[in-house]
Amino acid sequence: MTATVGERRKSTRFDLRLPLRYRVSQKGVENRWSTGITRDMSKDGVVFKTRHPLPVGGHVELRIDWPARYESTYPVDLQLTGFVIRNEHGRTAVRISSHRFLVQTTEPVELSKTA
Repeated sequence: MTATVGERRKSTRFDLRLPLRYRVSQKGVENRWSTGITRDMSKDGVVFKTRHPLPVGGHVELRIDWPARYESTYPVDLQLTGFVIRNEHGRTAVRISSHRFLVQTTEPVELSKTA
């Protein structure tokens, strides 16, 4: 994990390749989960590789497979919500509006929550 060189953003971005699932939120529609992989992340945003461009301005939910495990046993997901701000070359950029960690036991357990 390294910081991106020559970065002009307020938050440092880190090159991370982590599997994720995402879906675009649309009122009254149950959208399917699609898969992707992160390219880089910061506390404010994430860029991930997608097969198809997502609608700019669209609200999106992401679940990133976090590399750490809770109590060395249970998988952890980083759940993010945010808005698509850009699509370029098969990559989608999302500005994060909320995040929380979920532990995958028989029922998801929330470790922390921010708004």
